[in-house]
Amino acid sequence: ADQRLAKLAQLQDDLQRVAAGEKATTPYAAVVEPLRPYLAAGLPKGLLEDLLSAFIQDVTYTAQSQRYENWPDLLDYCQRSANPIGRLLLHLYDVNKPAALIASDAVCSALQLINFWQDLSQDIPRGRFYIPVDVLAEFDLPPQTRLTQMPPAVSKAVVATLVSHARTLMTAGYPVVRAVKGRGSWELAVVIEGGLQVLRKIERRGFDAAHHRIKLNALDG
Repeated sequence: ADQRLAKLAQLQDDLQRVAAGEKATTPYAAVVEPLRPYLAAGLPKGLLEDLLSAFIQDVTYTAQSQRYENWPDLLDYCQRSANPIGRLLLHLYDVNKPAALIASDAVCSALQLINFWQDLSQDIPRGRFYIPVDVLAEFDLPPQTRLTQMPPAVSKAVVATLVSHARTLMTAGYPVVRAVKGRGSWELAVVIEGGLQVLRKIERRGFDAAHHRIKLNALDG
């Protein structure tokens, strides 16, 4: 964790230097220097800083086995780990209407959550916990409970709750497809449908994400 945090600090330093018109100096100069003309042209630096902030939080939370207390707590993380990607893409498409940005945030947060829920069987053994504590509390489970420690019926009920929340969020974001013109529009539609397909597959598997990683294949089209 300490090594990762040190490397992220170097990335942060170089981003600040390049945004200020200075030369990058760390081993990550080759990553950051190509951003120079785009930052100069108005690419929002704050969105890149948000991503780094989320990466730092993820390393810290994992190292400390820290939990997210509730949905707002987890979505605050998604706001920095996922939503900047959508907003950066919309910036490149010159889309900046508030309704489109809000819809994009919903899609990106939903995709982040879907990634969490399909990887539960791998993340939890690695000390990565994303199920909000208050969701566990709904089922009278303590914060440190792992899915594999629950009775199967309870574990599946928890996952069903997580899937329902992600689906609602994704559906709310669908209007972003109409905000982008041309190829970008149908690419967004495909991404959204892919996320929904993962949720459908989790459901078809009986919400048993505690023991099996859920991933799409050619037969899931």
